[in-house]
Amino acid sequence: MSQTDNLISQWEELRVLVESLNLDIVKNANGNRSAGVRARRGLRDVKKQAAALVKVSLESDKAR
Repeated sequence: MSQTDNLISQWEELRVLVESLNLDIVKNANGNRSAGVRARRGLRDVKKQAAALVKVSLESDKAR
């Protein structure tokens, strides 16, 4: 898989992850504590995924 394909696939994964958090964020805003736990766990995953995406992006830029 090329660097560009890897970058795009990781971006798509990150977008799906962020979109999946929407329902839990809304539920937490309305007072659902369990949804807050799920949302915070998901946000930690977003942070990890974003860091990996930055790393792939930098590697891609260096390879050019």
